Amino acid sequence: MRRILSVWLPNLPLERLRRMEPGAVPDELPFGLVTSQGGRLVISAVTAAALSAGVSPGMRLADARAVCPALVTQPSEPAHDTAALRRLACWCLRYGPAFNTDGADGLWVDTTGVAHLFGGEAGLLADLGRHLAVLGLTARFGLADGLGAASALARFALRPAPAGPGACIAPPGTARTALLALPAEALRLDLTTVRLLRRLGLKTIGQLCNLPRATLKRRFPSRETAEAVLLRLDQALGLKPEPLRPLKTPSGHAVRAVFPEPIIASDGLETALATLAADLCAGLARASRGARRLTLTLYRSDGTRTGARIGLNRPSRSPEHMLRLFREKLGGVDARFGIDLMLLAAGTSEPLSPVQDALATVGPDGSATNGDGMSALIDSLAGRLGPECVLRLKPCASQLPEHAECRVSAMAGPHAHEPPRAAGLPQPGSAGYARPPLLLPSPEPVTVVAEVPEGPPLTLRWRRTLRRVVRAEGPERIAPEWWRETGGMASGPRDYYVIEDEMGARFWVFRDGLYGSTEKTGNRTPSWYLQGLFA
Repeated sequence: MRRILSVWLPNLPLERLRRMEPGAVPDELPFGLVTSQGGRLVISAVTAAALSAGVSPGMRLADARAVCPALVTQPSEPAHDTAALRRLACWCLRYGPAFNTDGADGLWVDTTGVAHLFGGEAGLLADLGRHLAVLGLTARFGLADGLGAASALARFALRPAPAGPGACIAPPGTARTALLALPAEALRLDLTTVRLLRRLGLKTIGQLCNLPRATLKRRFPSRETAEAVLLRLDQALGLKPEPLRPLKTPSGHAVRAVFPEPIIASDGLETALATLAADLCAGLARASRGARRLTLTLYRSDGTRTGARIGLNRPSRSPEHMLRLFREKLGGVDARFGIDLMLLAAGTSEPLSPVQDALATVGPDGSATNGDGMSALIDSLAGRLGPECVLRLKPCASQLPEHAECRVSAMAGPHAHEPPRAAGLPQPGSAGYARPPLLLPSPEPVTVVAEVPEGPPLTLRWRRTLRRVVRAEGPERIAPEWWRETGGMASGPRDYYVIEDEMGARFWVFRDGLYGSTEKTGNRTPSWYLQGLFA
């Protein structure tokens, strides 16, 4: 029998804002979100402090301020709330193959045949509740044979079942009994119809069910209203099917395999993973994308799960490379009583243009590498040592050479989207100036004797060694980053020289500041530093 889970998130706008902008929602002051309806400003969501002060959703802003002058407000962001709800619905793929949003504050998941992976329906709701609590979301759950009954239980059930706080489960075939005591608005009717039912004395679903259909139809002023009420009632009771339209997710970004018999042997897991990797890469190829982060989830037959994650330093859709990285992690997987379900998902993907296979090289294992051996090596090292232990240099936008590059994880960011080379380190030989192949981690102070204050050095003392300069080129002036320097003493311009000593060693040195200039450097005497070395 089909089983539908309904999730109600009553405080989604406030909790999303609190999570995205810490401190935006005060904990003790009355706070509310404001939206525009029909040309009027209306309160759409309030905190507990505002609710206790007499402010409730649906009030006009002017009335709310009259009731609570200390009310703090902020414009609502329905577009961001909708996007967050849609992402959350896609995340619920782990609880069922079909899912979608349900209004502005809820979602549904088809959990048919999935609950045993979590130890039953109560275990599934408990697992979902723990994950949503970590995200800071308040949620109530309803689980029944159809969406109408599940939604009514999630939003209007007064006594939760033993599944936990805020969770109500109607066992298969018991939706009618579970809904009898709920109010009529639990049938997802519009406000006008609900008010009409109250005037007719029909306040609960049980009262609607006890009336004969012919008598019930005659109580409504129009045939359309009567048919709408009866349709919602039949859908909630399971007498009429309700078509559900699952949310479409990008194809090729997640694949799964369900096994008729639990798999225990590692060889069987590796064979199944190879098939999943090939299917995933085929979907990525159709979308012209490559995977950057991959997650493998293994659901055991005893209701528990395990898995592994890998990262790629550049987009890839090579199933052989993915299988090679996962193979090292599968050895440590404990299958226990066997694996029932395997899920492989590309958590992060990026555009990847087609590659030319004609010039591909063959690796030691006979697989095509396409000249991407360095990328494969980085992925292997990061998988064994951790992504924080494999670093690369990344250009940074800075005038100063020592700040023109930084160390980042080799797995962070695509190489294709790096910023252009910084102004402090142009290409070697550009504009007629040479650049040293080796830069010191930071400029080291040196002692220099020059013939004239603004001239090139004649002697250089570095690391207690005195060197006599026989040739010098320069100066090349690099201006300071005045837009980054706020307050205090600003740095002065730098004059760079390429000098050569009598032994043939070449150095890249600079004078920090100008003689006789106090506009930026005050009374500080210019200093000399060694920046880099030539081969």
